[in-house]
Amino acid sequence: MNGLIMTAQLLLGLSILVILHELGHFLAARAFGIKVEKFYLFFDAWNVKLFSFKKGDCEYGIGWLPLGGYVKIAGMIDESMDTEQMAQPAQPWEFRSKPAWQRLIVMLGGVVVNVIVGIFIFWMLTFKYGETYISNNSAHSGINPGVVGQSIGLQKGDKVLAINGKKVIRFEEITSSKVLLSNTTLTILRGNKTLYVKVPENILNDISDEGIEAFVDRVPLISSTVDSIMTGKPAAKAGVQKGDVITAINDVPVKFSTEVVEQIKKSKGKPMVFDVKRGAETLALNVPADTSGMVGIGFRVSEIKQETIKYGLLEALPIGATQAWKTFSDNAKGIGKVFTGQIKANKAFSGPVDIARKVYGGEWVWARFWASTAFISVALAFMNLLPIPALDGGHVVFLLVEMVKGKPLGDKFMERAQMVGFVILLSLMVFVLGNDIFKNFIK
Repeated sequence: MNGLIMTAQLLLGLSILVILHELGHFLAARAFGIKVEKFYLFFDAWNVKLFSFKKGDCEYGIGWLPLGGYVKIAGMIDESMDTEQMAQPAQPWEFRSKPAWQRLIVMLGGVVVNVIVGIFIFWMLTFKYGETYISNNSAHSGINPGVVGQSIGLQKGDKVLAINGKKVIRFEEITSSKVLLSNTTLTILRGNKTLYVKVPENILNDISDEGIEAFVDRVPLISSTVDSIMTGKPAAKAGVQKGDVITAINDVPVKFSTEVVEQIKKSKGKPMVFDVKRGAETLALNVPADTSGMVGIGFRVSEIKQETIKYGLLEALPIGATQAWKTFSDNAKGIGKVFTGQIKANKAFSGPVDIARKVYGGEWVWARFWASTAFISVALAFMNLLPIPALDGGHVVFLLVEMVKGKPLGDKFMERAQMVGFVILLSLMVFVLGNDIFKNFIK
């Protein structure tokens, strides 16, 4: 069921974004009097389509190959490779007959729409829900580093005071892109000592497969103080009380709730001895065995303070725009690290399986769906701007060259460039899909 939900969210999110992206090209072309012959969601490869209708001089439809979508603009060398049309004399309603600046706007239309969509969604989410975050001051017990965090010198209970000398206000900053994508030094309080931990520039190589928790858990550590007890469960039968501080389980010292949970799971199906501190007393309580690996206790999460900032409609706009820009710049930084060799390509690129699993998730929560779709919309805008022939960015580069030279590049050159672009994109698709399969089904 989770797989179906992931797939449905991925298809819905990408379908919305593809339609809006192509609509950007469509509207820009129509604004300049350029004929658009086809507008398709998905590709109608070999002229096989699921649905189509014609309105005016444009055919609208849904193809069978769910790898995006397209608009076929008359007089343009694009994925259709319609060389027969290009061999005919140029017509005034064709793309090639228009000034370079108009053609440039048409090619940028999809990217602009994707950016606007990302900003709009982030804006509306900020307006509706505000910004909720964990105050770093409430992280009294410190951080819970994963294997990657421990490998660079972080320890359980460390308190992160600053990132590159700037005070940490929100706990979420510790796992943000400014830590993982930048040249970062963390200022750490460990006991009474102030220490500095350098975050390697290639750290994403180590955490990309395991998730951010391999670096630092998204939630601060919680003390082992019992806050709630379920009636009839092993802890209640043993006499554990609210306010007890669990100090050891089967003689293994514990300080945080995560350690308590770990030890309980290790003793699944076996009786346990809890050492607890109750006021001035220290007690040893015999906890009966439980096959579920749970004893029916909750911990004092109230020590973690969550704060929510609410914004008016206009106040939320710059927050949404900032989130969109952050997503765009993070993608640029990530690609830059791939090209400089700091991050391996198989760690940096995610395909549809990874996006469905890690971005959308197996539970349909509308706030998460729209936030994920906004993130992908801006990411698609960036990817489409890459100067690869067959992508919008490739066409933009050729148009800029034409504007500098004062004359268009030859049709033969454009056709060959388009073919090279197809080969590059096909190779990238094979690589990404293969990487997805390896990471999620084989490794």
